[in-house]
Parts: sequence; structure tokens; C-alpha cells
Amino acid sequence: MKINGNEIRPGNVITHKGGLWIAVKTQAVKPGKGPAYAQVELKNVIDGTKLNERFRSSETVERVRLEQNDYQFLYAQGDMLVFMDTDTYDQIELPAEFLEERAAFLQEGMKVTVESHEGKPIGVAIPEQVTLGVVEADPVVKGQTAASSYKPAMLENGVRILVPPFVVAGERVVVDTNELTYVRRAE
Repeated sequence: MKINGNEIRPGNVITHKGGLWIAVKTQAVKPGKGPAYAQVELKNVIDGTKLNERFRSSETVERVRLEQNDYQFLYAQGDMLVFMDTDTYDQIELPAEFLEERAAFLQEGMKVTVESHEGKPIGVAIPEQVTLGVVEADPVVKGQTAASSYKPAMLENGVRILVPPFVVAGERVVVDTNELTYVRRAE
């Protein structure tokens, strides 16, 4: 399936330069001069090499169709993650590096989608937003305007993100797992 270069999202698998690549990070760039483009960090599915590429919105890339199966995250064992197929109850172990920094957002019992290519698991799609507690938030600096003054905070999973000044330790917030950013307070 062909998609435009600016539609590539983290976790997408594409064919590029004769290989199978998974998008690790994407960033939309709008330079002052010239057309916008997507800066995409790609990781080779087979050998793990990384590549940074720019894709203009006018370019098309071939997105690879993968077999997708629903799994449930059970637990982490060392640097391996254990998942259970929700249909067959078969368990598989995958290295934590499959998810890079997004592995910290896995929670016991979380439903994920394991993507396979020709029977071999090559990626794990986790929910785009998760709710986590803030365990540590810096105090607000007086005199800063609320518009631009985000402050660092530590989440219960050990990940540091920037949050608005009104967020305090003990609150629960919704976090975007692709961009690793604050979305809103949890209800």
C-alpha cells in the first residue's frame, strides 16, 4: 500500500532502498523556505542498522502489510518482554529493544498488537496514549508566563516529560507514547 512521506508514523514498516525498515521516530519539519518534509529515523528490520531520511509529502513509499495479532503484555523478564496471544494463549518473548524507549510505557495486562512479517515478529504497537501518575514535579518558578513555561516531571515508570505548571506530584496524566509528551490531566 502506497502512502505519502508525511504519513509515516512510528511503528510503520516500509520498503526503502531494497530493505524492510521500521519507523522509530518521526518529526514534521516546516522550514521557512521550501516545502515541508518528514524527518524519519528508520531501523532495518533484519540487521538493526539505523538510517535518517527525509520524506517530502509529494513522495510516496510502500508500506508493508503485516500480520497483526492481539497480544496481552504479561511481564518483563530481564531485557525480554513476555506477551500472550489473546486467542491461542501462546506466549512469546521479545527483546525490549523492539520498543526502544516506548517499552517503559508497557503495563501489566495492556493489550498490544504484535506485527509479524512471514511469521517472524518484527514490531509491537502499543496504545497511542497511556495514563500514568506523576511521582515528582519541579516547583513553579514565579514570574514565568503560563504560555511557555513547561516544567520537568518524573512519571511512575521513570520517564521524564515536560508538563504544564499546574501539574503536581500525585496527579495522573495522559501521555502520548509516540512523542513522549504530556496530553492532558487524567479524569
